[in-house]
Amino acid sequence: MNNEMLRKKVDQLTIQEKIGQLIQLTGNFFDKHNDSVVTGPQKKIGLNGSYQIHNTGSILNTVDKQQIIEIQRNHLLKSTHKIPLLFMADIIYGFKTIFPIPLAQTCSWNFPLIEESATVLAKECYEEGIHVTFAPMVDLVRDPRWGRVMEAPGEDTLLGERYAESMVNGIQGNGASQHIPKGKLAACIKHFAAYGAAVAGREYNAVDMSENMLKNFFLPSYAKGIEAGAKLVMTAFNTLNGIPCTGNKWLNRDILRDALDFDGVLISDYAAIDELITHGYAENQTSAAKQALLAGVDIDMKTAVYANELEKLVEQNQELHALLDEAVLRVLILKNDLGLFDDPYRGIQTTEEDMTSVVLSKEHKATALKLAEESIVLLKNNKHTLPLSRNQKVALIGPYAEEKATLGFWAITGDEEDTITLKDGLSTLLDSSCLSVARGAYLLDKHTENLYDKYTDKLPVEREDEEALLEEAIAIAKTSDTIVLAVGENTYQSGEGGSRTNPVLPTTQLRLINALSTLGKPIVLVIYGGRPLILTEVEEKVSAILYAWFPGTMNGLAVANLLTGKANPSAKLSMTFPRSVGQIPIYYNELRTGRPQLDEENKYRFASRYIDQSNLPLYPFGFGKSYTHFQYSDFRLNQEEMTKNEQIKVTLTVKNTGSYSGKEIVQLYICDKVSSITRPVKLLKAFKKIELKVGESQRVEFEIDNDMLKFYRPDGSFDSESGDFDIFIGKDSAEHLFKRKIRLVSKHTT
Repeated sequence: MNNEMLRKKVDQLTIQEKIGQLIQLTGNFFDKHNDSVVTGPQKKIGLNGSYQIHNTGSILNTVDKQQIIEIQRNHLLKSTHKIPLLFMADIIYGFKTIFPIPLAQTCSWNFPLIEESATVLAKECYEEGIHVTFAPMVDLVRDPRWGRVMEAPGEDTLLGERYAESMVNGIQGNGASQHIPKGKLAACIKHFAAYGAAVAGREYNAVDMSENMLKNFFLPSYAKGIEAGAKLVMTAFNTLNGIPCTGNKWLNRDILRDALDFDGVLISDYAAIDELITHGYAENQTSAAKQALLAGVDIDMKTAVYANELEKLVEQNQELHALLDEAVLRVLILKNDLGLFDDPYRGIQTTEEDMTSVVLSKEHKATALKLAEESIVLLKNNKHTLPLSRNQKVALIGPYAEEKATLGFWAITGDEEDTITLKDGLSTLLDSSCLSVARGAYLLDKHTENLYDKYTDKLPVEREDEEALLEEAIAIAKTSDTIVLAVGENTYQSGEGGSRTNPVLPTTQLRLINALSTLGKPIVLVIYGGRPLILTEVEEKVSAILYAWFPGTMNGLAVANLLTGKANPSAKLSMTFPRSVGQIPIYYNELRTGRPQLDEENKYRFASRYIDQSNLPLYPFGFGKSYTHFQYSDFRLNQEEMTKNEQIKVTLTVKNTGSYSGKEIVQLYICDKVSSITRPVKLLKAFKKIELKVGESQRVEFEIDNDMLKFYRPDGSFDSESGDFDIFIGKDSAEHLFKRKIRLVSKHTT
């Protein structure tokens, strides 16, 4: 159907049928036993008894194909106009083949591979009959106390843009075209906007931000996802400068619809319209419904607000009725773009000969393994502790030695039983007589035990005497050449609702590290987690650190490949690691100050510095080690001055002078020296990930153009300004191997 036909279909609907298209409920509302629905889920969220369930437009988080078939079939039998249901789900970084968490993925700086992972996600969801996934989340984050950093792309605007674009292309396909092809889903950009800047890193907290900061740093990743053609955007839970995002007309209409040219479906986050009341922005549900509709929110996720209140509002107000029709049309266009009017069971295999499944296929797991290997960061490797040799005696100790729960908080459709453990991975690469595993792996602190009690029906192990476990771990460690100590956060210590005031390793793990460090043996620390943890006291007690994040289904094999040198670490951090809580929020591209700290010796008191701690992070953005060494040389600019219509070519030679083949991420940063607003000390503007064999060299070229120098100016324009710029080339945001000055001019002088 074309849009004109869909407009006619909207006109054929009653007000109640129109409102139904804007309602999203969960699958339990569609139980065959209607009486139990009325007294159960319908009563729980306060739906009026007059609401007709069969008018509903979309379903949340029903991911079983047989349930989807049954619900859709029964729905269409009751639907007067035969408008199919949309099935949407939180499939963030994998359906059954679970990839590393998004924060880890961006540490790969390999966006074609990230797009491939999103393609796998889409294929597996498509086979199960899912139409929309609530991904990618592209909130820029600077505070590791916030639990949802795990599903964000990190602190940098450029990486956020590349992540948004890659994920939308992988999930949805065909760029910004209208029709979504077979094997693809509709993508949803979230959370609009600035959700990652919550005050104090506390979940759902307020965001107070200048328009300059919003436009120059936080909006670009959303804009890039929309430019890539994302069909949906989700509102954020937070307030932005005092107004809840879900009821913010300026944000959702002036910025999202007009400035960013988004014409797709805007969906609220879970119960966010009803929360306008709790925010103190709406007096009651009637007011909340009006505010959300005026702000352009098309779908009300899992509340009764639109269902109960919109009918009387639109009957009394022609403007609101027009907005209702506009919202319904957008929902129908989305269903049409997915082809649901022609095939309401889209993607679900229904015949015996079509039953070959791609879910968890060999090819999908190979992609997951490759992305995990390129996402895990080598933070430290003193005296070439790594890689391990096959006949080296290794003691594997720690809570993640045999743990399958390495999928992360938002892998809601993943199965832990499909996960390869670290023990299993190492067992395939080390001689069987060389690997010992200590029961002391299961030292848990009380907080972690409480999290297991609260969120699961099992503990990973029975509680045992801590002293006995510690003694056993030490005894096994004494028989080894090297200790591999697998520690980290518990799954439930990060993710939504997982904010922490002090993001450090559990106390019992710290005790284990301290005890093993007295043995004088090399310790390789493998750390699992959903955020950058503070490792300042730990770092000095171990020889090597491999930061695994939550690496997904292929966990144990990916980590083992890196530990043994079968794969060479190439990941670099997409988020800064602080030295202490007091440094947070900390990020590489901070604005310049009038009194910068000019040295690390703290000789001058009246500078922007701490008196009890270094300004420098423990590990900077862009940092990551390799088993080989890359030498940078012969840095050149083809010219030092350019107009807005010209480009400057930057070239350098990178050579692998080490003993292993490897991949290097060459990073280019720019600093705008003088401008109409204060600009950051540096901004990542380009990077290239190259692969070199031992002894191989490659000439790397960057092209600096005017677009790299643009920013939102105080007058609201987006443009560059003539003047001087510093160009930095380095291996991370702190280590600048080359620095040169260029100049942007209105015209060349003679």
